[in-house]
Amino acid sequence: MTELIIALALIGLNGLFALSELAIVSARKPRLRTMAEGGRSGAAAALALAEDPGRFLSTVQIGITLIGILAGAFSGAALSRRLDAILEAYGVPVSVSEPLAYVLVIGAITYLSVIIGELVPKNLALRNAEGIACAVAPLMTLVSRVAGPVVWVLDASTKLIFRMFRVNTEPEAPVTEQDIKTLVAEAETAGVIETDEREMIAGVMRLADRAVRGIMTPRTDVEWIDIGEPDDRIRAALLATSHSRLPVADGAADNMIGIVQVRELLAPLLRGDEPNLRALVRPALVIPDTVDALDALAELRGAAVPMALVHDEYGHFEGIVTPADILDAIAGAFRSDAPDASEPEAVRREDGSWLLAGWMPADEMADKLNIPLPEHRDYETVAGLVLSAFERMPLTGEVVEAHGWRFEVADLDGRRIDKVLASRVAA
Repeated sequence: MTELIIALALIGLNGLFALSELAIVSARKPRLRTMAEGGRSGAAAALALAEDPGRFLSTVQIGITLIGILAGAFSGAALSRRLDAILEAYGVPVSVSEPLAYVLVIGAITYLSVIIGELVPKNLALRNAEGIACAVAPLMTLVSRVAGPVVWVLDASTKLIFRMFRVNTEPEAPVTEQDIKTLVAEAETAGVIETDEREMIAGVMRLADRAVRGIMTPRTDVEWIDIGEPDDRIRAALLATSHSRLPVADGAADNMIGIVQVRELLAPLLRGDEPNLRALVRPALVIPDTVDALDALAELRGAAVPMALVHDEYGHFEGIVTPADILDAIAGAFRSDAPDASEPEAVRREDGSWLLAGWMPADEMADKLNIPLPEHRDYETVAGLVLSAFERMPLTGEVVEAHGWRFEVADLDGRRIDKVLASRVAA
């Protein structure tokens, strides 16, 4: 009985090391850091072990190896002799009982080692990695200190082998953008977040990768006032617009002089007075079309008027950007603000193809079609992608293949690609 208790104790101890190994390796460092700051017992020790995985794994491996040696030697000797004696007492010949006892003992010990010493602890560790890591970390730290010299030798030997083969031992980024996307997708599948929430999170992540050119209202869609126009035409433009602010130019769009608040002009008009447009023009924030969308947002926060004029490197007016454009990039285009308010930006057809609006952002299209886009590209919309693939202005009905998809120009609005039909290229 004593031998059996010792064997089971060794298997249980093996399970403790296996539990500790997977729990600390699987524990999320930001979560451990938060728990440590909150005063959770063992969290700081668990974080210290996770920060130095080489030393910790050496400690665990020493424990598991020693336990394996002891369990094998003990079970092969003491327990097999006990079982051999029992089998002989039941009349089993010695030539049979001795190897049979050895096989049965080794088989039983192996089975229990796999189940109790490995599978059960590791499955348990995956269910609550951070909590278990905090519980076992003080003990593992003590073991690491007691076996310090041996641990140091093993850790140094491992690093030496890596250096010999020129293998980089620096860990990769703990969290990548793809990890976040996968986590959000899993949360949506599990019902933790709604589909709309997942799409907004994806929009926030896309926003950080966009240049302001990818979110601005382009020059061709901007309503603006020419300060040199007759008063009756300016009055008609003010009464017809649905916007609260309009850019003001002096003669041409490339000569923007500022922004006017429409309500400040309507008040004197309603009184029957002629407003002094030039006196009401406010200085405009001007930003280059190469800045990031997040940088543009920061500039808009500090601007007196929440509208910025976007210019290219040659000083040409390219468009405007407002907080509404930022919101569009995150939550999706509002129907009232879309270039074609009667049509959605993407419609999936029954045959699996997609009818895409030319103004649809290219990164949103890439998410729907699950295609990779170059990190550095000179286009921001579906129309831009098609133009880049053609390298010329296409005609209606022309087709080009890119990124494993077939893009057909379904409709042109003058020289603007209005609709594109995308279908997967057959393998």
